[in-house]
Amino acid sequence: MESISIFDMLKIGVGPSSSHTLGPWRAAERWIAELKASKLFDEVIGIKVHMYGSLSLTGKGHATDFAVMLGLSGTDPVKIPIEDIHSIVANIQQTHILNFGNSKPIRFNPETDILFHKKFLPFHANGLQFEALLTSNKSKKNTYYSIGGGFVVVKERKNAKRNIATFSTFPFPIQKGTELLDYCRREHKNISAIVLENERSIRNDAEIDKALKHIWDTMLECMYIGCHTQGKLPGGLNVTRRAFDLNKNLLGDTKDYNSPQTWLTTIRNTEVKFRQILQWVSCFALAVNEVNASLGRVVTAPTNGSAGVIPAVLMYYMVIENHEADFEHIKKFLFVAGEIGSIFKKGATISAAMGGCQAEIGVSSAMAAGALTELLGGTPEQVLMAAEIAMEHHLGLTCDPIGGLVQIPCIERNSMGAIKAINAAELALGSDPKDAKVPLDKVVETMWATAKDMSSKYKETSEGGLAIGINMSDC
Repeated sequence: MESISIFDMLKIGVGPSSSHTLGPWRAAERWIAELKASKLFDEVIGIKVHMYGSLSLTGKGHATDFAVMLGLSGTDPVKIPIEDIHSIVANIQQTHILNFGNSKPIRFNPETDILFHKKFLPFHANGLQFEALLTSNKSKKNTYYSIGGGFVVVKERKNAKRNIATFSTFPFPIQKGTELLDYCRREHKNISAIVLENERSIRNDAEIDKALKHIWDTMLECMYIGCHTQGKLPGGLNVTRRAFDLNKNLLGDTKDYNSPQTWLTTIRNTEVKFRQILQWVSCFALAVNEVNASLGRVVTAPTNGSAGVIPAVLMYYMVIENHEADFEHIKKFLFVAGEIGSIFKKGATISAAMGGCQAEIGVSSAMAAGALTELLGGTPEQVLMAAEIAMEHHLGLTCDPIGGLVQIPCIERNSMGAIKAINAAELALGSDPKDAKVPLDKVVETMWATAKDMSSKYKETSEGGLAIGINMSDC
């Protein structure tokens, strides 16, 4: 049985898309490592990159070409200064020189060496191939598939849509929700405690805390940046950033905060009226995805396109429900959210190119709903009930980004997903799980069946829905 760490589900990277940006970036890094391992790196004199499927159809809008150039240049999406991204790409575009692996200048013209083939490879909707031209006049080709959430696989791996690095040492291997509940009942522990024991089998407590704090700090900083940045988003749709004005209107001042933590403390000390609750949740979600849309750094939760839901719901808990909430509450929330996300990953998909937006916003809403339910005192049964309710009301949600950009309707969907998560948690807390007619595992199965039935034009191809109903020149 495969095991997925929550740190696989919650990864730090650069926007706007985990499957179209972070995945290809990681694939480029992986290709470089494989060339070095096979003693071919020094023989490379030219590079071609071939995009297929959704990566081809919406790659430009998702900055897939930027991601590939950055990955081939040897940069790390977790560590690269955000302000360096555009200068590195611009230099390659202007000079036609790429510093391959950050050690070897190679002639590279993005206009002719990154090829967007408008066809799908049979294995997966997000395929890309790196071709190395060698000194021997031969070429070396490697094909990778970006399967959502920043995960990258090769065709030779069986069931690659579900498989990633596994940990045989997990004391509580979990494939389905029923298995998770069985462990909770047998061990008399809540879900976060079961997940903690699994993580302890591969990391010590100090490492776990450090990694979780990095994730939370990135989420908080992302919300802070989004709430304090004005202007329009890049890409041509001329979408106006809204989090800035929402934050300003809700706080009622224009004070400059010297840190994200100071900003958070101010919000927690501000009286929030009933109507403002939804406004704050929307503000937090919009802020994250406005940063994501502008190639900012976010946390895949479980993807970049759905990165705003979990931070928004966690902030809701800290700002509205529990002003005394501390890092221990944050840890529990992220443990539960990550585990629920992994169940969807194993049983269905978290890739919009495979399952539509139900696989991204739907899964993130389910993750947040379950996590919030545990923090509010819900039983493990109620946690999974909340996750099921949230996903149930996202089933069939299509992915139809206008202009191939992760902006419309993607950013607003994070706000709606966060609000649905809160509602799902409240419904579950007020219900007896024994009366539930649809278990979590059934909704996972149904989501995957729906994904397989859905037309490809609604799977991140910009060939259907809102994507073809709007003329970008009118925006």
